[in-house]
Amino acid sequence: MLARIRKSMEEKDQGFTLIELLVVIIIIGILAAIAIPVFLNQRKKATEASMKADLRSVANEMETYFVDNQAYPVPAQAAAGASVTVGTTTVKVSSPNTVVANQTGTGVVAGTYCLKATNSGASGTWYYDSDGGGINNTGCV
Repeated sequence: MLARIRKSMEEKDQGFTLIELLVVIIIIGILAAIAIPVFLNQRKKATEASMKADLRSVANEMETYFVDNQAYPVPAQAAAGASVTVGTTTVKVSSPNTVVANQTGTGVVAGTYCLKATNSGASGTWYYDSDGGGINNTGCV
């Protein structure tokens, strides 16, 4: 009896069956279906974070200029990703981002400013409202 079991163990094929391979492929497909949307969402969050960081940097320079000159300058940017000029200081901006002064806000009052950040690869727009308390995605009021 023992000899028969040994003989059958030696003769047994040591490969995977088709069913086992299909189960593994299905599991990998399910994991990929979960991971890809999460990855794409992280890219969106990273783009928004870069726009917010650029807004904070330009706003910081605007406040620094105000302390020295008692007035807010109009920031200038030549193209998307180019440095923003605030008075005589230049602020480095992330590659596809654009930061401009948003003069279309309804509540832009003298002595305050509104900055608008856009990104050529993202659909959202972020604003920095000095009068409204900081960064938001609804605009300046």
